Amino acid sequence: MPILTKLSRNAATLVCSVALAGCVGVPVEELLASTAIVAELQRESGALVEAARFSAGRAGKAPPGRWDPFIVSRSSTRTEYRLVESGLRVVLEAHADGSASGFYRRIRIDPTRYPVVEWRWRVLQPPADADPRVPSRDDSPARLVISFHGDVTRLDFVERTTLRLYHALSGEKLPYAMLMYIWSSDAPVGTIVPNNYTAKIQMLVVESGSGRGGEWREFRRNVLEDYRLVFGEEPWDIVAVGVMTDADNTRQKARTQYGDITFRLAQ
Repeated sequence: MPILTKLSRNAATLVCSVALAGCVGVPVEELLASTAIVAELQRESGALVEAARFSAGRAGKAPPGRWDPFIVSRSSTRTEYRLVESGLRVVLEAHADGSASGFYRRIRIDPTRYPVVEWRWRVLQPPADADPRVPSRDDSPARLVISFHGDVTRLDFVERTTLRLYHALSGEKLPYAMLMYIWSSDAPVGTIVPNNYTAKIQMLVVESGSGRGGEWREFRRNVLEDYRLVFGEEPWDIVAVGVMTDADNTRQKARTQYGDITFRLAQ
C-alpha cells in the first residue's frame, strides 16, 4: 500500500530515521491527523452528506470545498488532479505517471448515522498487473480513501512507532485508521489486504480486472459494516474522504475519473 511501503522497504532503516528526526518524544495524540480534525470540525448533519460534489464545480477550477494533496513521500512525484468535463457533468480526473499522491477533504461524519457511502469512478488507463498483495505491483488507478479517528490507547508500540516513522519521513500525519476501497487488476472482489507496516490501514477490493475499462462504475458500501469487518472494532468519526491514483511501483501511467461521493442515513 503506497502510503507506507513506498517510503522504505527496510523497517530497521525506518526506525533509525525516526530517531534521527527527533520526533520520538512527541505525544502520539499530536501525531494523529484525526485528533486535530475532530477538535476543529463539527459533525455533518442533514438528510445526506455530500463529501465530494465535483459535479457542482467548473472544469479547470478547484473542487467545491477545501481539497488538499496527500503527500506519500517528499521524494515522490505527485499525481495530477483536476476538474474536467465528462459528458454533461464535471468530474475529478487523476493522471499518474510513475507517481503517487492522494487528494482529500477534511470532513467530520458520524458513520453510525451515515453508514452508507455511494460513489462512482471510471478507470480510463489502468497500470498493468496491479495487485495490492504484491509490494512491487501495489499500484491502483482508483482508490476511495476514508479516514477515521479512534481510541489512541488502543495503539500498541508498533502502531505508535509507525505514526512517528511516517511523520518523520513524509512530513504528514496519519489518521487513526484508513479504509480504502480499491481497483485491482488481479485480486478478486472482496479481497482484504492489510498494510505491511500497520494494521490500521486496510484495503478492500471492490473492482477487479479491466474487462469493463472505460465504463462508469457505481458503488454502494456500508462503511460501518466494512470497518467492523476489516478492523474488528467499532469506528469513531470519519475525519477525511479522498481519492488516490498511483502508478509509482510499476512505473506506469494511470488515468481515472471520479464522480461525486455521498454518505447516506441508515435505513
